[in-house]
Amino acid sequence: MALRTMGVDLGSTTAKAVVVDEAGGIVAHRVVQMGAVSRRGVAAAIDAVLDDAGLERGDLGQVIATGYGRRLVPDVDRTFTEITCHARGVAAMCPGAALVIDIGGQDSKAIRVDEVGLVDDFAMNDRCASGTGRFFEVLARALECRLDDLDDLALAGGQDLEVSSMCATFAETEIISLLAEGEEPTDIAASVHRAVSARTLGLVSRVGRAAPVVMTGGVARSRAAVHFLAESLRAPVIVPAEPQISGAYGAALLGLESLQGETRVIGQAVDREHVHTGQQPNGRDCSTCSLGRAKYQPIDVELWTASIAADRRP
Repeated sequence: MALRTMGVDLGSTTAKAVVVDEAGGIVAHRVVQMGAVSRRGVAAAIDAVLDDAGLERGDLGQVIATGYGRRLVPDVDRTFTEITCHARGVAAMCPGAALVIDIGGQDSKAIRVDEVGLVDDFAMNDRCASGTGRFFEVLARALECRLDDLDDLALAGGQDLEVSSMCATFAETEIISLLAEGEEPTDIAASVHRAVSARTLGLVSRVGRAAPVVMTGGVARSRAAVHFLAESLRAPVIVPAEPQISGAYGAALLGLESLQGETRVIGQAVDREHVHTGQQPNGRDCSTCSLGRAKYQPIDVELWTASIAADRRP
């Protein structure tokens, strides 16, 4: 049977699964909306994508898990953090991408990517729901509209109102106060989107601006979120056809490349922080992860090298 690998991305509110063929092409993919880090959701996504691909679990050469709940995915060959997987997936979906902005249900990330899909730097907001899918759900509830209606409301807004609270808990109270003052829902929706974009810009500033910019995650499906982010960046923002599967796709590709000898995994960090030292054959400085010398990394970054990186460079 032809080689197939699967990547599974268990996020905070959705489970994504992707199966790829021996050339890295997507055979099948599924996104399943679920409760908080749901084992049932990830099982449903895996069962559905295997059914779509006409495969059994035993037909897969390798299964890689990533995402917030990656350790809850059963029977996997290994795990990678979402940073590495998003970078690899976006590099395949949008060749040449230099900056990835991923906004999901509960966190957001800015990732600088080099020309072969390796991570140069990244910054995350995973301690607060501001600017994430959860935040927009709060906005929709306060405006008493469906989440799908927010795009049209925000894009119709003209006046820029002051939105001081970016906390998902307190923002709802502030939005209700603006409504009580007689402000238009369209202006409120637009102003909140601008505030979210400004906060995302702060995340980008921690890794440095670069172009082309690619936006992924569930929030990338929002026309308004993409519009206001592009406005803040003063640069076009590219959205892949399936923006929610980049992490799972990257995981599947890393599994495929490891089987084909194109990626060598050498372990995972166990210390909460470490300093990057040493020399890697792919030209990177760190002997303990994929980033550059003298940068500090949080717990559980991957220790891996892409042995064919030099061959991919122009």
